[in-house]
Amino acid sequence: MLLAALPAAGEHELWYRYTVLGFVTDGRGQPRAGERVELVRDRTRFSYVGDTDADGLYVIIARLGDESVGEALTLRTGEATARLTATFDPTNHTDERGTRVDFHGVRGIERAAAFRSTLANFIGATRR
Repeated sequence: MLLAALPAAGEHELWYRYTVLGFVTDGRGQPRAGERVELVRDRTRFSYVGDTDADGLYVIIARLGDESVGEALTLRTGEATARLTATFDPTNHTDERGTRVDFHGVRGIERAAAFRSTLANFIGATRR
């Protein structure tokens, strides 16, 4: 009974999430709706998938804890692939963790500096 009364950290907690988001466009810059995007943890081969919306936006939330800092990740959609490294401060349990990767044709471009603003826009749009 005592164990049930103790607080437990859930996997929905901030420090268990790593969000990868971005836009998928064709070679002319037009959004690609309905495209499957897959994020693979290279070490475990476990993958997370998402699909793009009408604007070409995808959002994938992976379960990566503090111990996963520096982990190699592969992000792919169709013929395009991007190699990533899970970069975050494992002692920071207040800020969202993640990155932004845009795919233009077969080229993936990481834009980590745009992650927070893109996530804020996405969250704001889903609350309307």
